Amino acid sequence: MDLRPGDRVELLDDDLSGIVQKIHGNDVQIITEDGFEMSFPADHLVKIKNDINDIDVEEFDLEQVIKEKTPARKKQSTRSKPKDKGAPPMEVDLHINQLVKSSKGMANHEMLNLQLDTARHKLEFAMKKRIQKVVFIHGVGEGVLKMELEYLLGRYSNIKFYDADYQKYGLGATEVYILQNA
Repeated sequence: MDLRPGDRVELLDDDLSGIVQKIHGNDVQIITEDGFEMSFPADHLVKIKNDINDIDVEEFDLEQVIKEKTPARKKQSTRSKPKDKGAPPMEVDLHINQLVKSSKGMANHEMLNLQLDTARHKLEFAMKKRIQKVVFIHGVGEGVLKMELEYLLGRYSNIKFYDADYQKYGLGATEVYILQNA
């Protein structure tokens, strides 16, 4: 390597740079940016181009530089309509006669488990498809399904739930709001 006093150099294996002061055979004495004088073998140093005169203009392809500097044109995208805020929520009717053709021969706990599994499945589906509101219609009855549904919904940290619109559903429905950025 062709080093001369005044050249700016960096050490290969360390984060150290400086300016060449003296050259003694293979040893090069530099002064670091912090003002320390140090000696290193010449093959451990790399010359750094720091002057406009050190840059070889022929190395650059003018067309390539222009291409890198010009911003890329953005592709024209078709605009999709934003989701309608008043869009009806997804409704899931958990009445047993809506889930099976006949509940004849099913025990109460089997019906309840089927209803809760359906609710869990529909809730997971809504989360995957980023549906914000789901209304579970459970009916009034004795309140067992409603209590179990609230227990199920309480295990999710990214949802809020409350009684659905009384005018539309009466007391027999629970509305679930799924937080999208949770």
